[in-house]
Amino acid sequence: MRRFEDLVDRAARLVPAGGRALLGIAGAPGAGKTTLAVALVRALTATGVAAVHVPMDGFHLADVELARLGRSDRKGAPDTFDPAGYAALLRRLREAGSRETGPVYAPAFDREIEQPVAGSIPVPPECRLVVSEGNYLLVDTPQWHPVRTGFDEIWFQEADAELRRERLVARHVRFGRTPAAARAWVLRTDEPNARLVDATITRADLVVACTDVPA
Repeated sequence: MRRFEDLVDRAARLVPAGGRALLGIAGAPGAGKTTLAVALVRALTATGVAAVHVPMDGFHLADVELARLGRSDRKGAPDTFDPAGYAALLRRLREAGSRETGPVYAPAFDREIEQPVAGSIPVPPECRLVVSEGNYLLVDTPQWHPVRTGFDEIWFQEADAELRRERLVARHVRFGRTPAAARAWVLRTDEPNARLVDATITRADLVVACTDVPA
């Protein structure tokens, strides 16, 4: 078990004297990665460390492209993202942190429309830590390996499997699915993805099972 304040301290120690550090948080769908990332950025900012949250979900392929590829029914699987684009952004974020430049703009993912939205997140030159979270940061395939090497550290967020599934069903219902359709999607799509992600835990720099993350 890790205390949240200890995680904040560890994240702060990643920040170099000059330049910028990148911290990744991996974990299965519904594990609480975004909650942890947002809480870390808020806590670090309060201590004077300029930090920004840049989610991997901004690199979802758009629905029109998923339809063209025939992958609409597996949205959220590794092959429904753009890992090369994500890795390129990580490289640009690191390079921009070593010199005075304007902001780097990162995409976000709008859950109201279930689509990526380009240019939504400004990362200013003074940012010293980028916290990014996503399911597949630790996947060891040629497509995803450049993502792993783009971070200074990657933590793995663990969560109780039943609680994680309940969160996913509630999320899908909140954004428009019926409870039955939400449960079916979780079992058919999210759970196979979760098993793939769970198998990457041994590649993490730190395994986190933190229960005191502030909401």
